[in-house]
Amino acid sequence: MGGQILPSHFSCMTLTLTLLCAVALDYWLGEPRNAYHPLVAFGRWAAWLERVFRKPQYSPQGQKALGMMAWLCAMSPCLFFLLYLTLPPNQQTIFSIAVLYFCISARSLRQHAHAVHQALTADDLLAARLQVGKIVSRQTADMTMDDVRRATVESVLENGADAVFAPLFWFVLLGPFGALLYRFCNTLDAMWGYKTPRYRHFGWTAARFDDLLNWIPARLTALSYAAIGNSRQAIDAWQNQAHLLDSPNAGPVMTAGAGALNLQLGGPACYHGQLKQKPWFGGNQTPTDADIQLATGLIYHTLGLWLLLIGLGESLA
Repeated sequence: MGGQILPSHFSCMTLTLTLLCAVALDYWLGEPRNAYHPLVAFGRWAAWLERVFRKPQYSPQGQKALGMMAWLCAMSPCLFFLLYLTLPPNQQTIFSIAVLYFCISARSLRQHAHAVHQALTADDLLAARLQVGKIVSRQTADMTMDDVRRATVESVLENGADAVFAPLFWFVLLGPFGALLYRFCNTLDAMWGYKTPRYRHFGWTAARFDDLLNWIPARLTALSYAAIGNSRQAIDAWQNQAHLLDSPNAGPVMTAGAGALNLQLGGPACYHGQLKQKPWFGGNQTPTDADIQLATGLIYHTLGLWLLLIGLGESLA
């Protein structure tokens, strides 16, 4: 898929080995400490830009225009890719591995889910709420055990697409520039893409670009979840329930994932102080503690499937 778009020296075998090396680094090392993670520095950069550009006293169109300017400025670090073009081939490969390693976070996702699982198995609801609060945007203070389990599985399924498979897709398509472009865009959406009075207009550009870059990877992820799990139920949930969810990309991913695991997810949840009547979706079973581990297992099985298919495709190209 990336043979004609990537530089000519970025051979098929080099692409496959680069993916394997980056995934292996993530599996063994996980994310770097926050102080050393490039996305933390990017987040500080974006926060500074927000302070400069966000003007709530402006009209909605004015706020959108400023939000677009802030988004363009925030994405300027992608120009570091120009340094990549000046490196010799061997160093380009090392650079590519490093960029992809920083852009994926399968192990971090598993670790966060495991922390929730440990609290639940210890019957410590307060600790479980604290841990799930690190991976969801909804309020957790009044969550029941079942609420925590559903929220955790939903987060694993959705973040599998955002933090693992979409970066891989854009890396294969456009190399390290694609992975950086997507990861920065997704980070800005996580910071600015809320439909709240603060961000409804200012974050419009961030939300729309994230929707655009996620459209194809989200559907490939949903299809992959269906291929690995309960295929018929996953496809049925995707076709009949995805439109009920607010996000055009999270809808296919979470409904297909929930169907693949035969879990009933969704339901009422509190966001930004307001109770939201989210639809129920997926299968028939109420999630158990063990289902959190099954959800993280689905992510790694899907990752293995992607690496296998990419490797086969490259070998046949």
